[in-house]
Amino acid sequence: MSGLTHLDEAGAAHMVDVGGKTPTRREAVARGRIDMVPEAVRAIRDGSAIKGDVLAVARVAGIMGAKKTSDLIPLCHPLPLTRVAIDLVVDDEGVVATATAATEGKTGVEMEALTAATVALLTIYDMAKAIDKGMTIRDIQLLTKLGGKSGDWKR
Repeated sequence: MSGLTHLDEAGAAHMVDVGGKTPTRREAVARGRIDMVPEAVRAIRDGSAIKGDVLAVARVAGIMGAKKTSDLIPLCHPLPLTRVAIDLVVDDEGVVATATAATEGKTGVEMEALTAATVALLTIYDMAKAIDKGMTIRDIQLLTKLGGKSGDWKR
């Protein structure tokens, strides 16, 4: 039909059969950011947010998000993740979240990295919304993808 792997010949959505593929090492890195008022940045940086350690909770939430990706994205395969890392950097305007996901598997981990970054940012929003309800989550994007049949890719 269109060359999209999640559509069959008739255009119906389906889960791609990866049964015949050989497992290989795969890794993906995704990034996004959340912008906020200086007061919220200070609370996060100083650890004085009412709900507790925003960065610690966001890091754990991002890891949990990567592990639950196939529950959230209908056509994703459940993957045995070998690594999920969440790097959170506070700057003057907000927080940048970078997520790395890896597996030894038959399909890539791009969605897991993107989900991890997004869930980490959503958690920051949840924990700091008492200070700034107008925070903006933006620029969620895949940075790199390593391994698999289509090879490596870098933004």
